[in-house]
Amino acid sequence: MEEKEGEGITFEEAMKKLESIVETLGEGNLPLDDSLKMFEEGMELCKFCNKKLDEAEYKVEKLMEREGGEISVEKFEMEE
Repeated sequence: MEEKEGEGITFEEAMKKLESIVETLGEGNLPLDDSLKMFEEGMELCKFCNKKLDEAEYKVEKLMEREGGEISVEKFEMEE
């Protein structure tokens, strides 16, 4: 990833770039060295996105705190 983690890239931009990398690697048209570099970049983007999601989950849990310090965690399911 060209930018350092957290500098100049949003979660949405990272996801879009990760999707592009997956598509490009799936085509199988790159030389091995280029594929490895792209895979490495994809892994860094994946770590960045996972960190952002973990931070968001933590914030949501904090917002859902009940009186007495008990946390109510409910499974969130997206509607299709």
